[in-house]
Amino acid sequence: MNNLKAFILAAGLGERLRPITLHIPKALVPIAGRPAIEIVLNRIKGLSPLRIGINASYKRDIIERWLKESPYYKDIEFFPEPYALGTGGALKNAEGFLEGSDFIVHNSDIISDIEMSLLIERHKESGSIATLAVHRKPEFNNLIIDERGFLRGINKEGDFAFTGIAIYSDRFLKILPAGASPVTETWLRALKMGFNISTIDVTGSYWADIGTPSRYASAVFYEIQNRGQTRYISPDTICKDVTMSGFISLERGSEVEKGSTLKNVIVLEGVKIRSNRYENTIIGRDFHLDFNEKDVLGSLLSDDGFLIGTGGSGRRYYRVSEGVIMKCPKPDEDFYRHIEYSKFFLRQNVPVPRLLRYDEKGEALFEDLGDTTLYNALMCEKDDASIIRLYESALYTLRRLHTIDIAKERPPFALFDYDHFRWETSYFLDRYVRAIRGIDIDEASLEGDLRGLAQRADSFPKGIVHRDFQSQNIMIKDKEAVIIDYQGAKIGPIGYDIVSILWDPYYRLSATLRERLLDFYISIMKAHSPLFDESALRESLPYLRLQRHMQALGAYGNLSLKGKRYFLRYVPEGLRLLKEDIEGLRGQYPALSALIDRL
Repeated sequence: MNNLKAFILAAGLGERLRPITLHIPKALVPIAGRPAIEIVLNRIKGLSPLRIGINASYKRDIIERWLKESPYYKDIEFFPEPYALGTGGALKNAEGFLEGSDFIVHNSDIISDIEMSLLIERHKESGSIATLAVHRKPEFNNLIIDERGFLRGINKEGDFAFTGIAIYSDRFLKILPAGASPVTETWLRALKMGFNISTIDVTGSYWADIGTPSRYASAVFYEIQNRGQTRYISPDTICKDVTMSGFISLERGSEVEKGSTLKNVIVLEGVKIRSNRYENTIIGRDFHLDFNEKDVLGSLLSDDGFLIGTGGSGRRYYRVSEGVIMKCPKPDEDFYRHIEYSKFFLRQNVPVPRLLRYDEKGEALFEDLGDTTLYNALMCEKDDASIIRLYESALYTLRRLHTIDIAKERPPFALFDYDHFRWETSYFLDRYVRAIRGIDIDEASLEGDLRGLAQRADSFPKGIVHRDFQSQNIMIKDKEAVIIDYQGAKIGPIGYDIVSILWDPYYRLSATLRERLLDFYISIMKAHSPLFDESALRESLPYLRLQRHMQALGAYGNLSLKGKRYFLRYVPEGLRLLKEDIEGLRGQYPALSALIDRL
């Protein structure tokens, strides 16, 4: 449908969401840094509509000001209402704008992953005057739908509920009454007139109505989780020396006093809170709205415990009273390596979670390290001194790993050698260059460069390396860095770990801080290992940077193809680093340089 239009309903009072909506119109209530209406607009824009209409009544000046300052304004026609006209009256009021094409209507307070293209296809196939996206929600069910998927009535006996998303033929506009009205009345009128209203069942899709505090909190935490995180912290938030667990959202301009403890907390824009313990609550300028954890996070609760962890592996982690349970779909090689490596590292006093018990079914219980990764901690600790302190702790931990005497201790790790380096670069070509970028590359033309890079990377002095020593695999507990996700550890060039942490796509360090931290690592290695070769380490870094960032881009591509598309947000920084890496090595790897220039 090339002539599709769209209309977003944003005139509601948001009475059930008070007192939040006494300060903010419901359409602009923040969802982890973005107003609800912006999330809806982004989804609508993906359909490439000709134009988008938006109505507003309550606090309409605030909504109009936001729209004028947004990048969407040139594509939007605004329909202010002196008083709320209802869901039907709003469409009648915009009749002149909507006529001449079919149009999508989407409530601004609905957050979902409903596939709207399927709704459009159903509408086109049915020839109906309207098509509704519906689902089974017992607390809302009131639609009676026949076996062919057509609406037959509205009452408490219905088995389906309206999602707040629909598509209409412009014929529908002609039967809407003038003035204020709910659109449901016109649905029933259309049925009496002999028109068909079709539906599409989207049960199972994510859907949230942010109309109540609990549903709002649930939508915020879902959005954070959908980004692969447990926290959203606005860059201008002040939250130094604050203990956090569970899901956290700290909106723009918020401030949390030192010494505070937060668990499952939303702090709204511009709010400053004093040092205290806050749990399961939404905090505004002059109010706290407490919610029940089970109501908001019930989807993460099961008989196994509370589901935590959002990384790239297929393992699942559950918080229970005794610690954290790791469950594997089946006890595979990764599981057994994880157990074996845990025992080895604990014997060597390398900071890893204590292994409390395990069985042969693929389940293990570990010490609970909390929820603060290095990546999370850096969201609040923003001054150079705090950043340096966090990274120095991580490098102290890394030093313990890198100074294990592999000749004496006989570690249970395989070699990270030429074959593996060469596998990493093929992985990059397959899962990023071809699959994500769509570039059809002849790998044979790169073989000389990739073989040479793998040989060079394999030539440097070796020790035990984590192989994914980045900010999301380092937990901070009692100000000490503890390593997790180490089942891929091998014996290889130690510079690979240094590159992973100091040139990390997840968190960009300044060149000044990076050099200072590299010097710090070198100094503690010299103090603890008489065999450490500084010149060999420094010589290795350009090659290992190039190798590591190709591997990282391949991993982001692979994980996104498996449904974890939030990893794509790290691609721009990974690509920036890769382009920086190749600059000093162009003469050695001309074919690889030419490929990277194309990306």
